[in-house]
Amino acid sequence: MLARTACTPGRAGAAVPRPAGAFAPHSAKLAHAPGATRRFTRRGPTPTAAATTSPTPTTPAPPFTPPPRPWTEHAWTWRGHACRYVEAGDPDAPPLLLVHGFGASSDHWRFNVGPLAAAGYRVLALDLLGFGGSAKPDAVYSVDLWRDQVLDFVAEKVGSSSPQPVTLVGNSLGSLVALSAAAASPSTFAGLVCLNLAGGMNSKARGLDDDWRLQLARPIFALIDFLLSIRPLARRIFDGVRAPENLKGVLLSVYRNADAVDADLVDLIARPAGQEGALGAFITIITGDPGPKPQELLPGWTGPLLFVWGDADPFTPVDGPVGQWAASLATSRPGTTFELLADVGHCPHDDRPEEVHSRLLPWLGKVMQKQKGGGGEGAAAAAAA
Repeated sequence: MLARTACTPGRAGAAVPRPAGAFAPHSAKLAHAPGATRRFTRRGPTPTAAATTSPTPTTPAPPFTPPPRPWTEHAWTWRGHACRYVEAGDPDAPPLLLVHGFGASSDHWRFNVGPLAAAGYRVLALDLLGFGGSAKPDAVYSVDLWRDQVLDFVAEKVGSSSPQPVTLVGNSLGSLVALSAAAASPSTFAGLVCLNLAGGMNSKARGLDDDWRLQLARPIFALIDFLLSIRPLARRIFDGVRAPENLKGVLLSVYRNADAVDADLVDLIARPAGQEGALGAFITIITGDPGPKPQELLPGWTGPLLFVWGDADPFTPVDGPVGQWAASLATSRPGTTFELLADVGHCPHDDRPEEVHSRLLPWLGKVMQKQKGGGGEGAAAAAAA
C-alpha cells in the first residue's frame, strides 16, 4: 500500500513535509503552490546500513598441525619403495614392533609408543605399503605382501642391531599381518599381540558366512565392488569417505571414547588419503582377495599369544566368528590369553590406551622373563600363566 505525503514550500524554497493524513487549508483546495512537489512513499521499514553492507569475507582455517610425537622419524627403502617408520626407547632394550590397521599409520600408536618406551622397551612402528607415509604404488596389495614387508623390516632394521626376538603388536588388519609374519618365521619373534584381530584383508573374508550380519551385507559388498570398478565413481566415494566431517562420523561409530576422536585422529587418517596413489591402494584392498583366514595361519605360531578385544567393536564383534574363535583359544590353546575390554571399540589402543597398557605390560613382562630364562618358541604356557 502507498501512503501519500503532501509538501509545502519552506525557507529558501525547501520542501517541508507535512505528516500523512494532514490536509491543506480549504482555500488551497488541495492545490499545490508553484514549485511544490508531490511525493509518494511506500510504507515499510527503512533500510538499514547492515542490509546494504557486503558480508565480511571469512578467513579459511589454517591447516592442522599434528602435536609433537614421542619418537624419531625414519625412512627405509623396500623393493624400491620409500617406507616410513618411527622409533623410540633404548636401542638395546627388548624390541616391540607395532603394526597398524586399515587406513591408519604409525601415528595411530600416538598414545602407546611413549608409555611402552618408558616401560623399558625399544618400540618401532612401521607404515605398511599403501598407507601413511609409505609409498602407495600401483601394486597388488595383500596380506602376503605386508607379511614380507614386516619380515624384511625386522631382518634389516631390528635383527641386525639386536639379537633379541621381536614381539609383534597389531590392530585389526595389522593383527592379521602380524600373525602371518609370526607363522612364517616363528623363531624371529618372542610373542604376538592381536588387538581386535581382522578375519581378512577386507569384509569378504572366507569362512565368515555363518555370521548373519555378513550374510545380509553380501549384496552391499558386491555393489561396492561394482561401483569401485568405475573410476570416476570410485573417486567420488573415496573423497566422500576421507572428507574430515564424514570421517569423524565414521570414527565416532567405531570408537566408544568420543574424546579420542579429536582433530589429530581425523588428520592422521585423512591426510595420507590425499596423497598420490591412495585411491588405487584403497580400491585394490577393498575389492581384492581377502587372503588367508586367522584359523589357517595360527598353526604356524605356537608361541605366546595375547588377544585384547573391545566388546563394542562393530567391525569384528566379539560374538562374531573371529571373536568367538579367539576367545575359545584361551581354554584350548596353551599360552593364549584373551582380555575383553568393556565399552571399547575396534581400536582399543587408541580408544582406551590405559586399558590396553594395563593388560599388555604385565603380559610382556612374563614373556621377557621367559626369554631371559632361556625359553623360546613353544614356551607359551609359562608366558600365559
